[in-house]
Amino acid sequence: MNTISTRLRARRSGAAREIREAVHPARLLLVAKTTLAVGLAWLIAPHTPGVTDEYPYYAPLGALVSMYPTLMGSVRSGLQTLLGLATGIGLALLVVMTVGPTWWTVPAVVGVGMLVAGTGWFGAAREYVPVAALFVLIVGGQNADDYSLGYLVQMAVGIVIGLIVNIVIAPAPLTLAAAARVDAFRDQLSAHLHDIGSAVSESWPPEHEKWADDAASLADTTSELRTALSEADDSRRGNVRARGRRGETRHIHAELEALDRIAHLIRDISDEIADTIWDRPGALDLDPALPDPLSAACHAVAEVIAQQEPLTSEDHRVRAEAARAIRLLLETVDDRTIDVRRSMGPGVLAAMHLRRILILSGQRAPDDDVD
Repeated sequence: MNTISTRLRARRSGAAREIREAVHPARLLLVAKTTLAVGLAWLIAPHTPGVTDEYPYYAPLGALVSMYPTLMGSVRSGLQTLLGLATGIGLALLVVMTVGPTWWTVPAVVGVGMLVAGTGWFGAAREYVPVAALFVLIVGGQNADDYSLGYLVQMAVGIVIGLIVNIVIAPAPLTLAAAARVDAFRDQLSAHLHDIGSAVSESWPPEHEKWADDAASLADTTSELRTALSEADDSRRGNVRARGRRGETRHIHAELEALDRIAHLIRDISDEIADTIWDRPGALDLDPALPDPLSAACHAVAEVIAQQEPLTSEDHRVRAEAARAIRLLLETVDDRTIDVRRSMGPGVLAAMHLRRILILSGQRAPDDDVD
């Protein structure tokens, strides 16, 4: 029952987060710009020269596919789309000029288009290679040449309009959003270490397992944050709203690197203690004298991780308490090792990792040098 309730809460939390992201101001700005670009494309498309004005419906599609949260994303998507279209059209015209569209050439050229799209040259627009080839052969028919020209030109018109809209109405850099997510990850790591500290001090074995299940999600969170930081870097390129040093992400990258290493250490502690609790293969016994100092050390180091402002008096105080808690844990490990003449297992590993986490947490640089 507890597991089901936890899953339901997680799903509700995920749904609420998705709704908030859907109505986020940056997302609403993208929606407004996309609407504007599509409208302008539809307005301009009928006035293109030659036969291209017979295919105006492709211009709004071009505007739509070119709209990305970042300017460089729009440029990249637009160029990849045009490259994919040109490649697919080229494959189709090759068939038209030779054997013509038949029951076997149409699926064959689509298959070749799929193979070419798998090269990775076309990025997110790779589907346009087989799609363009299929459209030219089936929709273009006897007017494949005119259709191909209209298809490519109108898509280019829409992409250009989308890029112009994205330049004129520049999106805000995503740096603040990425920094907020990194701060949230710091809180997540702190909370997880607090959970471990609470678990080892409970009645043995601990009754709840959520802290052990959450450990596996730390690696996924790190991967998501790297993607978010990459998008933040992308959002600054060519963006007039990110001129000079405004929105720099160098310090955020350094902080995430340290947090990633801390996450690995916390996962090691979590796995080792979970092995001991549930007597998994490779588990080592946890001496009865260790849970209390181990719990205190985990809670103290968790407080250090949670510090948002480095190099302050509060940070120094919390760090000193954590160092003292780790020292007491090490003293208990040493004393018990001598008394019982055997390895203290999880106590040794946890003490080493907690000390390393304390060091890594002290390597953060203040943000004073960032405008």
